[in-house]
Amino acid sequence: MRQTKIDEFLELEHHNKELEKRIKEEVAKNREKDKLMFQQAKLASLGEMLGNISHQWRQPLMEINSLFLPIEAKISLGGTLEKEEILEAIDKLNHITRYMSNTIDDFKNFFATDKEKIKFKLLEQINSTINIISGGLKVNNIKLDIIMNKNPELIGYKNDYSQVLINIINNSKDALVERKIENPYIKISIFQEDENIITTVEDNAGGIKVEPIDKIFEPFFTYQKANGSGIGLFMSKLIIENNMNGKLTVKNSSKGAFFKISIPKN
Repeated sequence: MRQTKIDEFLELEHHNKELEKRIKEEVAKNREKDKLMFQQAKLASLGEMLGNISHQWRQPLMEINSLFLPIEAKISLGGTLEKEEILEAIDKLNHITRYMSNTIDDFKNFFATDKEKIKFKLLEQINSTINIISGGLKVNNIKLDIIMNKNPELIGYKNDYSQVLINIINNSKDALVERKIENPYIKISIFQEDENIITTVEDNAGGIKVEPIDKIFEPFFTYQKANGSGIGLFMSKLIIENNMNGKLTVKNSSKGAFFKISIPKN
């Protein structure tokens, strides 16, 4: 009788170890899946970023060309170039190239793979993010407003925060363009609510016509997007809730979609 109980105990112990092993394997598989989906989200963003940079650089390149056209004309026609005229052109050239260099820095920082929690000013990170995607907004005549009373600090992964913001803004941009909205706009508001820093993103695209609305956060869910991968908003929710201990929600306002990012201040 006693031997039977010992055998049963050993068999149970064996099953427990097997179950524990399977759980560890499944957890490892899920982590790999999350890493893969995160990488897919980054690659999807890469194509969008390249398009935005081409839009942003087109205008500065045209300005550089316009700076030297009159100088070239004067030289070709044997005219006289004043020293002040050359110095003014050089100063404008330095300003334009500095802007283009900053765009590349923002682009490079966005795709940095370092994962270190740091303290960062929200406004600086938002401006850096907007610098990356402003070209796509300008080419579609989408007005962007940023409303902020203070410039709060957050401790977290600043590039992750930027990716979430880009995903949400691009989602709004796509809806505004596809629905051909007149006077399209996106409004970003930043404020503190209790011990949380709140970022809201609102558009006037007419809202998300999905029931229940939280389905847009499901992996691979796409709605009225011809080339959408369906992982941007899913990854955004994962980043905010798993990496930054925050919360990402969405609802429809009277004008359109209303996203709310809530992140603990400390």
